[in-house]
Amino acid sequence: MTNLSFEVIERLNGKTLVTAESCTGGGIGAALTEVPGSSAVYNGGVICYTNKVKKNVLEVEAELISQYGPVSAPVAQAMATGVRKLIRADIAVSVTGLAGPGGDDYGNPVGTVFIGFESDNISIVKQYRFSGDREAIRRQVVEEALKLILENA
Repeated sequence: MTNLSFEVIERLNGKTLVTAESCTGGGIGAALTEVPGSSAVYNGGVICYTNKVKKNVLEVEAELISQYGPVSAPVAQAMATGVRKLIRADIAVSVTGLAGPGGDDYGNPVGTVFIGFESDNISIVKQYRFSGDREAIRRQVVEEALKLILENA
């Protein structure tokens, strides 16, 4: 993971990055801040583990959450938009998903994750299905989020 974090920090030289993390609980921010000098790129993030934080801090519309569920592409996109606006950065990445032990009321099984990316030029959300235990899923999410930044920055 450290190599990916170094690559992200190097690639974003001159740009700023923020994160909105649900299922990873700050894992992306932790991976990035392992890199010396990361503060030149990484502005910070919001751990929005609950719908309350998604709505009240990131301004994700309650209707989006109720219609699509907190683990969905529209919510992941709204999280990226919200954190980018809140902390003011060039790039935002967001993650929302189910690391276990159970699925959700919207039919998503454990391992379902949506990762959002937003910059001035691009706004995308990718859906993933990870396997393994809770720790393995969270580790895979952090890795894929870092890769998504590298692919689109």
